[in-house]
Amino acid sequence: MTEETPPAPAGQPDQHDQPHDLVGIGIGPFNLSLAALADGVPGGIAATFFEQRPAFHWHPGMLIEGASLQVPFLADLVTLADPASPWSFLSYLRSRERLFPFYFSERFHIQRAEYDAYCRWVSGRLAGLHFGHQVDAVRWNPERSLFEVDFTQLDTEGEAEALGRAYTRNVVLGVGTEPFVPEPLKPLAEAPTVPVIHSADYLENRQRLLAAEHVTVIGSGQSGAEIFLDLLRSRPAGREKIHWLARTEAFAPMEYSKLGLEHFTPDYSRYFHALPESVRDELVPRQWQLHKGIDAETITAIHDELYRRTLHGGWPDAVLTPGVSVRTAGRVATTKVELHLEHRQQATRSRLTTDAVVLATGYRERPLDRMLAGLDPYMRRDASTRPRVDEQYRLILDPSVTGTGCNVYVQNAERHTHGVGAPDLGLAAWRSATILNDLTGKEVYPLPARTAFTTFGLERPQTLPRQQSARKGLVPLVERT
Repeated sequence: MTEETPPAPAGQPDQHDQPHDLVGIGIGPFNLSLAALADGVPGGIAATFFEQRPAFHWHPGMLIEGASLQVPFLADLVTLADPASPWSFLSYLRSRERLFPFYFSERFHIQRAEYDAYCRWVSGRLAGLHFGHQVDAVRWNPERSLFEVDFTQLDTEGEAEALGRAYTRNVVLGVGTEPFVPEPLKPLAEAPTVPVIHSADYLENRQRLLAAEHVTVIGSGQSGAEIFLDLLRSRPAGREKIHWLARTEAFAPMEYSKLGLEHFTPDYSRYFHALPESVRDELVPRQWQLHKGIDAETITAIHDELYRRTLHGGWPDAVLTPGVSVRTAGRVATTKVELHLEHRQQATRSRLTTDAVVLATGYRERPLDRMLAGLDPYMRRDASTRPRVDEQYRLILDPSVTGTGCNVYVQNAERHTHGVGAPDLGLAAWRSATILNDLTGKEVYPLPARTAFTTFGLERPQTLPRQQSARKGLVPLVERT
């Protein structure tokens, strides 16, 4: 199988009327990590995963040539929980006969396209992954003491082909995030005649953007920086005609010091989870530079490219302005966009006419209310009506559900309870291992009691000994030969 070959069809789900130990909803990196580690549970567990897309792809619109991950290659699907797993990135390199080239390349941060290829390699070989299956609803069946998962099997065109239902003791939600488009720009983003696109669709629209006379990039994070740099490099010197706007007060570097990175450890997740809800809500917005800044290498490359264009005199026709928000926006004729801008510090307003807009405005957690409507009577919510999530990544449900040993786990939907590390790839394997240890009632994957030099808070959170970490009352799974 080549790196470009999509995974082979998983076929029809087998025996969905028989209760599963685990049903995963969504197959992004986090649930793929869970599936890979579940594959290594001694005796095995009955697990199946559903994904509505026809194959695995990780942010295909942002696989810009040369763009690297912001985490080391050790933050693959499994290594930080099980370095000996056959699903590690190094195992992938060995299967491609690329271990020695990687060794001599001395790379700690791999390219995004290579990470995507690695994940597709795993997804094409693991059993129990069912692409082209859209999950419609999750319900609790009190008579059977099981969750019901209703799904629609899709054909190659994405149309409904068949309906099905699976029964399971545990559900893991890994549906990921969706592109966020600010309200003033939603009507324009939905209009086909004006190129106002989210960064998630950048590569698909790249040639259209390169052909535009003037382009505006909105957003100061890593995606915005990479897109600005790519467009800048592709436009003639002196005739760049590109604006880069951001609400933040500066095009700021990401916090990447070694002690700063300890905010992405299990230690910090436990500390954050133990804080009062009001403190957590105040803390997350202030930590934006931990995950929304720009890596130093990209900042340097942008400055170097701008400087190179001054060597023969003059300045590049590129405007970089932080501290600006878009109040409203509209079309001018059928081919241009007018942005109404406000600079907060100056308390001034202005207008900008442009031929194309790229929205590097980030992502938001996908709403789960519709899918989980059947569980709403059992769900416990916080003061902001968000689902409450315990330290083991379980939704806090009514005891009539959890008392049976059945749980709903979440992946990358718990920033409000676990902090900025929720969407970080570096915590993927640890979170998956935590879920599997809790689900099986065993220490399938031994996890370290301490992971950071920093002691967050005056008192360290109390944690159960490893052998007692599983929830009391959980029925261990029967090992299968």
